[in-house]
Amino acid sequence: MINRYVRAIAGIFIMFSLLLAVYVNQNWLWLTGFVGINLFQSALTKWCLLEDILRKVFKIKD
Repeated sequence: MINRYVRAIAGIFIMFSLLLAVYVNQNWLWLTGFVGINLFQSALTKWCLLEDILRKVFKIKD
């Protein structure tokens, strides 16, 4: 269940940063790259900071 939240939040960040890059400033693409790098890193290491944050905020146990 927590993986669905992580994917949804990552997708929202990517779409939002792309919209900001188109309508405000292209430097917002750095946020898109940052989210992509974090997704790649979490796939390799099986650790995600956002997942840890969501677990603590919503008090979800493994």
